Amino acid sequence: MKKSIVSICVALLFISCATNPFTGKSTLALVPNSQILPMAFQQYNQFLGENKVVKGTSDAEMITRVGQRISKASERWLNANGYQGYLKDYKWEYNLVDDKTVNAWCMPGGKIVFYTGILPIAKDETGIAAVMGHEVAHALANHGQQRMSAAQIQQVAGVATAVAVSGKDDKTQQIVGTAFGLGSQFGVMLPFSRSHETEADRIGLQLMAIAGYNPDEAANLWRRMKANSGGQAPPEFMSTHPSSDTRINNLTAWAPAARAEAKKFGVTTFK
Repeated sequence: MKKSIVSICVALLFISCATNPFTGKSTLALVPNSQILPMAFQQYNQFLGENKVVKGTSDAEMITRVGQRISKASERWLNANGYQGYLKDYKWEYNLVDDKTVNAWCMPGGKIVFYTGILPIAKDETGIAAVMGHEVAHALANHGQQRMSAAQIQQVAGVATAVAVSGKDDKTQQIVGTAFGLGSQFGVMLPFSRSHETEADRIGLQLMAIAGYNPDEAANLWRRMKANSGGQAPPEFMSTHPSSDTRINNLTAWAPAARAEAKKFGVTTFK
């Protein structure tokens, strides 16, 4: 039984992989997009129906305008790099929701929400573009699919661990179970999530530059985000996201490369 479970885990890792076009890396893909996207679209529509969507304002129009520019930039990049048709199942949608939460998010397949609470920190259209590039990058890199896949592997590994110690006394089983839970969370799942955020930061920076927005402003956005948090963020190793300082340093270092990438598409001046 134990060997069978381990064999299943290994088999899943080897046969259920996709390729991230922006990094060239193999990624987990246990759940196909043919299943994920319809669920995501349904959940997105349900969310919109249960929340106050802002329509017809200059802010709402800006969210749509920036989203369209960023998604068009992503399509230009993908087509230029041999990934024609990569976005065929995506259905881009950009909505502004009246909520004081300082956040924005993107569901698989390009369903994006900005909360009004993030607008003062974004400050202007370029700040919105920095956030939008990051959220679009999550969709393009199939991070939702990877998180679902990782969660499934974590569950299977948890079962394998429980089976492995099933013959031990209760105290040993409890200690091993706790150790597995903490180890998989802090040693695997949280670093995995932080790597996605870092990847989305880097991809998003390129996309905003190709769309004609100044990539230098992404670091400034995170300086404002840091100031807004008042230093209340948890330690990085306990968080799903890199620290603000890590993001500021990364974005500052990557900005020249983003400019160089934009230049390949004839973009040399930025908003």
